[in-house]
Amino acid sequence: MSTDTTASVSTHILDTSIGRPAAAVAITLAARSGSDAPWTALGGSATDADGRCKDLPALPEGTTHVRLDFETEAYFAAKKQAEAQQDAPRARDSGAFFPEVAITFAVVPGEHYHVPLLLNPFGYSVYRGS
Repeated sequence: MSTDTTASVSTHILDTSIGRPAAAVAITLAARSGSDAPWTALGGSATDADGRCKDLPALPEGTTHVRLDFETEAYFAAKKQAEAQQDAPRARDSGAFFPEVAITFAVVPGEHYHVPLLLNPFGYSVYRGS
């Protein structure tokens, strides 16, 4: 939850190649207090069955920049293995072209930032949601 002196962040992931949420994707959160300040790792979590990550760590007071790191390689490897076990038709290449996605954005105190990730094996898109 954001306060007058801090911002807050949430995210979710939609796998656009299947039109479903991306579950069990590890996400780490880092913050810094200025363009030249070092990044501080704050911790992380993973997406739930609905593709949402509801328990990211709180941002410290003075945070100006946030980085979300999505570990997409393990997600696509697990997806590929599940498809093989189900004798699903094989995609041309269901590996991850992007083994991780790092999104960096600026924040201001008192604001909430919801950053959805639209993901597929060959591309991604992000935006500031509500």
